[in-house]
Amino acid sequence: MLKRQAKFNLGQVVRHKKHPFRGVIFDIDTQFANTDEWYNAIPEEKRPSKEQPFYHLLAENDHSYYVAYVSEQNLEIDDTGEPVDHPDLPELFGEFQNGAYPLDYQLN
Repeated sequence: MLKRQAKFNLGQVVRHKKHPFRGVIFDIDTQFANTDEWYNAIPEEKRPSKEQPFYHLLAENDHSYYVAYVSEQNLEIDDTGEPVDHPDLPELFGEFQNGAYPLDYQLN
């Protein structure tokens, strides 16, 4: 079994390297854990390796809010220092501080 260490952390604000969106990481898969249908919908020449961490983001662009699933190779730290406005953020995180969101949820 390979050990994979994620480069980014929960609550960190990141942006996509190729597409105009940014978001907050709310979950991490140490390797690809989505459907084959999702994976095969990516053009073959642009498909990322499944053998890397993938991140679940509360994402935003200029037009909408959504959840994104992105490979580590396609993300970078968002260095704008600006908060993300996704409406679901308060359900999982505390107030934006020092470029990130602290986890703030109740476990059952």
